[in-house]
Amino acid sequence: MSELVGSAARYTVATAKTTARTSSIGRQRQAWDCYRAVPEVRSYANWVGNAMSRTILRAGRARSDGTIAAAPSSHPATEYVAAIAGGPDGRRQHLREYGRHLAVAGEGWTIVQPRDTALVWHVRSVLEVSNRGAGSLEAKIDGDSVLIPAAPPDGQPLDPQAPVAIRVWDPDPADHLQADSPMLGCLDILEELRLLSAAVRAVALSRLTGRGLLFIPKGARFPTKVGPEGAAEDDLIDVLMEVASTAIRDPESAAATVPILVELPAEAIAAIQHLKMDSDFDELLLKLRQEAIGRIAVGADIPAEILLGQGDVNHWTTWSLQEEAIKLGVEPRLDVVCNAYTTQWLRPLLEADRLPDAEEWVVWADTSPLRVRTNRAQTAIEVFQAGGINGRALRRETGFTEDDAPDAETAAHARRTPADDDQEQEDTPMPRTPLPVDETTNPPARPDTPPAAENTPDVTAAGMPGPSDALVAAVDGLLWHALSSAGEKLRRTPACPRDRRAEARSITAAIRHTVYPITREDVDNLHLLDGVLDRAPDIAARYGASADCLHATLHAYLRELMAAGVAYDPTHVRPVIAGCAGTGVLEAA
Repeated sequence: MSELVGSAARYTVATAKTTARTSSIGRQRQAWDCYRAVPEVRSYANWVGNAMSRTILRAGRARSDGTIAAAPSSHPATEYVAAIAGGPDGRRQHLREYGRHLAVAGEGWTIVQPRDTALVWHVRSVLEVSNRGAGSLEAKIDGDSVLIPAAPPDGQPLDPQAPVAIRVWDPDPADHLQADSPMLGCLDILEELRLLSAAVRAVALSRLTGRGLLFIPKGARFPTKVGPEGAAEDDLIDVLMEVASTAIRDPESAAATVPILVELPAEAIAAIQHLKMDSDFDELLLKLRQEAIGRIAVGADIPAEILLGQGDVNHWTTWSLQEEAIKLGVEPRLDVVCNAYTTQWLRPLLEADRLPDAEEWVVWADTSPLRVRTNRAQTAIEVFQAGGINGRALRRETGFTEDDAPDAETAAHARRTPADDDQEQEDTPMPRTPLPVDETTNPPARPDTPPAAENTPDVTAAGMPGPSDALVAAVDGLLWHALSSAGEKLRRTPACPRDRRAEARSITAAIRHTVYPITREDVDNLHLLDGVLDRAPDIAARYGASADCLHATLHAYLRELMAAGVAYDPTHVRPVIAGCAGTGVLEAA
């Protein structure tokens, strides 16, 4: 969670001048016109709005180190934030609307309207709120004009039945009272794009530029039917028009496919010409329009590929782009909204309740639902190879079904090891070529790849002593304690929804990560493994293992295990730490 930024002001007598219509209203009107007329603007604004709608507003307490601790469920701050926009569904729509307002005009208004025993929340654009003088605003809500009186200065009681208006805006860096947005900075380019699109449309509709002119020798006629006064000829132009109109009305008629037969003098045929009114500018129009669209995509504060398409990127790059878009285009706007509701809604209510630490409580946005869950297939394969999950879990994470499970014969073949193949070859005598004493046919050792738990020898593949039973037992206890500590931290983070934390207490702490899904990034960002392996160096020194290797290996193992949502199994220990054993001074067990 970054530091809260942005600007907000509740409509009061003292702030009447700052919350009235600003000088940027004309440019904001242009931006909304572009939203309605330019698909690229609509796509950008809706992307931001839809992304913001998937986040969760929570109450928290700001710490001195810049982080935010979640507010207890019984704290008044939690209740006030839960009341915003009437509940989770209302907040999703609320944030979606604010996403579009901040992306297009850089500004929006929150109107909180008392109705019976509840508060009704509205988001309105700057075009729907006007200053009516005499210390009041007028907002258009559901077709009606709602008069909003200015709130009294600080220290005077509020009218509980009066609607409240809060201006929320992303400030212009050169003029803090004015709003700023990417689309306001692209107005000239957007106007250029609209002109180019209008020109392309004109070319498409114009008969002159689309079909050109057909020159026919004057008097060109051919016999078709008996005309007035017995004339057996018809005008060629009339015939062409009649055939063309018939083909348009009835595409299945013969006139749509059969060529027009014209009998003309030989000298007249050479005189027929088709003059096209094409222009080099027609082709240039499309290039200029594409360039304008590209400049708008660059002007938006999300990766251009989000607007221009992602056909040339793989799924890894897609995740990276979406992560960048969240950080650059979504979270800053969420900070603007959270700052507004912290300073203009939450803290005034807490101060009215006479809480001494009201200034420490904030509204913050949890963006974890936006984070794309990384592909767990590779993690599943690695944990399966270490004996940590069964074949059913492996098939689920790699996209296969139980119908793809191997039969007995296939499974037996899959369980064959290189040692089985070597034994089979030894049973069949083969002529062998003597090798020098310093060469071997065995593959090079790979100490970084632990063997399967059921085939673990007493020494590592590199010839070093394997982990002793005492070391395995000590690490087993350390891992269970580490997962228990991480699970207790997990219960107090946004990864465990507040309405499920009572349920979480009944779940063994060491397996909570199997119930509340998290990613590798969540493990790091939520600091779940901080300090849980502090005893690893002591254990390594006691049983003759490498302290650095043991700590790094166990940290990586726990991180992958929690991200995969897999329960801990003690049989994992020996293969996981095999590469760290025997690198220190062994002590007697």
